Amino acid sequence: MTTPDRAAPGVPDCTPALLRSLFLFEKLDDDQIAELCRVGRIEAIEPGPVYAEGEPATCFYVLIDGIVVLTKLSGSHQVETARTGHRGAYAGAWTAYMGDRVPQVYPGSMSVPERATFFVLDADDFARLMADWFPMALHLLEGLFFGNRTAREILDQRERLLALGSLSAGLTHELNNPAAAAVRATSELRDRVVHMRHKLGLIASGAYDPAVLRTLVDIQEEAVELVGTAPTLSPLEESDREDELGDWLGDHGIDGAWTLAPTFVQAGLDVAWLEKVAATVDPGILANAVGWLAHTIETELLMREITDSTSRITALVGAARQYSQLDRAPVQDSDVHELLDSTLVMLGGKIGKHIEVVKDYDRSLPRIPVHAAELNQVWTNLIDNAVGAMNGTGTLTVRTRAASDVVEVVIEDTGPGIPEDVRSRIFEPFFTTKAVGEGTGLGLDISWRIVDRHGGDIRVESRPGNTEFTVRLPVDGPEGGAQ
Repeated sequence: MTTPDRAAPGVPDCTPALLRSLFLFEKLDDDQIAELCRVGRIEAIEPGPVYAEGEPATCFYVLIDGIVVLTKLSGSHQVETARTGHRGAYAGAWTAYMGDRVPQVYPGSMSVPERATFFVLDADDFARLMADWFPMALHLLEGLFFGNRTAREILDQRERLLALGSLSAGLTHELNNPAAAAVRATSELRDRVVHMRHKLGLIASGAYDPAVLRTLVDIQEEAVELVGTAPTLSPLEESDREDELGDWLGDHGIDGAWTLAPTFVQAGLDVAWLEKVAATVDPGILANAVGWLAHTIETELLMREITDSTSRITALVGAARQYSQLDRAPVQDSDVHELLDSTLVMLGGKIGKHIEVVKDYDRSLPRIPVHAAELNQVWTNLIDNAVGAMNGTGTLTVRTRAASDVVEVVIEDTGPGIPEDVRSRIFEPFFTTKAVGEGTGLGLDISWRIVDRHGGDIRVESRPGNTEFTVRLPVDGPEGGAQ
């Protein structure tokens, strides 16, 4: 830090005329001006830093002569927020009058590019004078400060709850589909098991020769294996094969041919395989053999459907756990792809069937120290906005890549783009282009603050048909490590 020089040549004395020339003090009475001169001081500060962001706020500075530069830390970069030579400009411990109700640290950094002169008050003296001289104004300022902070916290919470409600609705929808499928398949499986018991009754009665029964069992096992390797057919191919199988079954006098045909097609069976079955068993039991195979295949298909449905439920629950990070430490090394995937799963219902999701992941990216649950909120806000911009149809691209010492996550959509006159305001608190009641205007503001706390930044590029939000996160975490 630059050391102030009170006695340096050119430093003026603290006089009533000098203080009254500063707009902050021009309305004070003679006694108040005298008190300021008694407890304050005039300081000349040589070029360099005056104080740094986050340090204990010990002084309140009022510019008399020179230039001041104010900066805020954004990620690993100092961003200039103000540069002025306006006489009377002030900075420093201006919240000292609120005492320990707020952190008494400098909210940003101040430096002087050339020699500058200040009227300086110690923070304790500034707080005392504010309380003694302006009690009503002090109450108004406190009310404004804490009222704004409370309102911000409430609206932040509402934004999170709105996002949670949207995610909950989507997750409920996603869980309902496999759960309903599992219930339906279980019911149908029960019916097929009943038919299988009837077939077992026929076997027990001695209706089938043991040799024929062994042949049927071998055919049954082969059919089960074919179910597991059934090819994926186009709708046209599927229809053609059903027609062929239906005709074959009808020609061989098998009842319910058009009901059985779709089952055999789903299992990957064709006319050539049924011909082999027909050549293996006597014509008199072909119908029963085909019926037996149909029940076997239906049972296998239903069990696979139940397995797939319950696996889907397990995957959704796992994604919800990964998304919420309820069972993980607040900050730890994380794979951004796992976080992105869990968010996409959670938003699956909202994304819908008519939006194509493209994942362009650089799997070589390292794990990075982050607050995973907070980052998932960023992905949620950005993806939700992208989906909303496309109005249900388009392509959502989620891309990751390395860039120097940062990891970049790009959320890209094919919506109409962000108008240029709006683009500069999208990160402003409470600014929204949505209809009244549909958004708080805090989603991008919250996302910016979360990324900023991680030492990163968010950038946006937009034109009609393509909008990209790029989140840049330092590989080593905030200030070189997890916080």
